[in-house]
Amino acid sequence: MTEQSTAAASPAAAPADQYILTLSCPDKQGIVHAVSSYLFMTGCNIEDSQQFGDHDTGLFFMRVHFSGDAPVTVDKLRASFAAIGDAFHMDWQINRADEKMRIVLMVSRFGHCLNDLLFRARIGALPVEIAAVVSNHTDFAELVGSYDIPFHHVPVTKDTKAEAEARILEIVREEDVELVVLARYMQVLSDDLCKQLSGRIINIHHSFLPSFKGAKPYHQAHARGVKLIGATAHYVTADLDEGPIIEQEVERVGHDVTPDQLVAVGRDVECQALARAVKWHAERRILLNGHRTVVFA
Repeated sequence: MTEQSTAAASPAAAPADQYILTLSCPDKQGIVHAVSSYLFMTGCNIEDSQQFGDHDTGLFFMRVHFSGDAPVTVDKLRASFAAIGDAFHMDWQINRADEKMRIVLMVSRFGHCLNDLLFRARIGALPVEIAAVVSNHTDFAELVGSYDIPFHHVPVTKDTKAEAEARILEIVREEDVELVVLARYMQVLSDDLCKQLSGRIINIHHSFLPSFKGAKPYHQAHARGVKLIGATAHYVTADLDEGPIIEQEVERVGHDVTPDQLVAVGRDVECQALARAVKWHAERRILLNGHRTVVFA
């Protein structure tokens, strides 16, 4: 029989805490050096780093995934990094990488994106916690309930729009939500609501806009013989469907597809584009660059 060692095994080291630093600022020499030196001096280790200097806007963007052992904490990191942020006029954030982002989904009567996001969140494919679902109809109350997620019916009419939007903002604040996702929510939001949620609200629409506006855009596309079906995920602004684009998805179609088949293809590409946009936002990979985005995917 093989002799067994009686020496006690060394305990495995506890994994270091993980953090994400994102920043944007006027581009100048020394930014990367300042950030890397700061992390070194605080005993942190860079796991991954991405950066981009935009010659058109003169801005510099950076995302750093790093780790740190105790006594490093997110509060201490934020307090000590503030001086560097001020020195370079940065718009910056430091967050724990393992914390799921709390989000609210909003939907009307097309449920494919809602269903897709609920499922992806359930199986861990999205680093989010769905705090609530808001709808101006009750069609998906049972579906949402099956995931044990609060469902809020907030009906909207021309006369109650202001009250409905006030209730939406109330839910966002009560649930401590960082992101609102319009998963085919078929209501035009007011300028005021768009401003209050600026950079924190994502929408999905078919890429035929503005060529095929109004009802049944896929039927209109079929009548024109389109060859590409598309979808665009973007941040919401007061300019309808013109916010900074995050992600787009396309699928080629032939001359033999029916309008119903186009609708089915459209559902798939909408789900894919929206899911990627939500994932990247939750992983803090997206930085606003004026009317555009920088996506460190």
